[in-house]
Amino acid sequence: MKMLSFFVLLNMLLIAATASFGQSYIVDMQRESARSDKLTGGRIEKQEFISGNDDIRITINIPSFQMTLWQNGKEIKAYPIGVGLLDYPVKIGILQASSVEWNPVWIPPSSDWIERSSTVKPGEIVLPTDPRNPLGKVKIPLGYGYLIHQAKGPADMGSLVSHGCIRVMQGDLYDLSEKIVAGLLLPVTPAQIAAAKRNKKTLIAQLDPIVPVEITYDTIVVESGRLNIYPDVYKHKRNTIENVRRELQTAGIDDSKLTDPQIRKMIAAAVGKRRFVVSAAAIERGTAMTVGKSVSVLGTTRAD
Repeated sequence: MKMLSFFVLLNMLLIAATASFGQSYIVDMQRESARSDKLTGGRIEKQEFISGNDDIRITINIPSFQMTLWQNGKEIKAYPIGVGLLDYPVKIGILQASSVEWNPVWIPPSSDWIERSSTVKPGEIVLPTDPRNPLGKVKIPLGYGYLIHQAKGPADMGSLVSHGCIRVMQGDLYDLSEKIVAGLLLPVTPAQIAAAKRNKKTLIAQLDPIVPVEITYDTIVVESGRLNIYPDVYKHKRNTIENVRRELQTAGIDDSKLTDPQIRKMIAAAVGKRRFVVSAAAIERGTAMTVGKSVSVLGTTRAD
């Protein structure tokens, strides 16, 4: 299936997701990572970013701690991220990026963790000059109180760190924001953005058109001919022998030489900030446990 067709399907799923909460939850949890071979045909096409082309999408797969910017259905860039804590998970589904805001204000939500705070109150306007403001230099609102915003530092990447938001390193967030502005030809100049980086004056660019942001929870992904088993960070019990076999079989990979005990070891290796990766060829040769690797959840380590 081509990537362009995949994004058409996203719109169809968005309509289906409005039917009811229960139906929406089922649809959302069944979404596959946008990087899955079943959606890309086994090869993720890449291209250089094109200014003035507003066919822009953002996808996030929570267990892989990765956010991808797409244009015309092709990968522009992938960014490492931090995600919500176990008790404050990121919303799974299709959200909408409505603006980019440099030096953003923060309005604490009505939430139990805010209620327990001794420094801020729900609904309070916390200015960008206020040290209590945790958002950093940029935020991208996604609706329902969810945000993409600046990380505190490299330790946030590949970690459960936020109260339901996506955290991104400052340099990556600048890159993403400026590509969105250039792609949509928004009336914000490079000089204005440069000034916002230097000072703490709020600058807001409303997105027109809005940018779809699809958030998935796909712990078992065949990508570019390699099986990736990611940690089940929100404990949804997705990493099972049955689900690994289902992913391999629906991706057209012969799993007959892979035993259940071997799959258990693969799953056990995908924990914390580690994922298990092995090529489809090794699985079919029966050498998965010889060449498969437990590697950082971040990065592009290959295993043949």
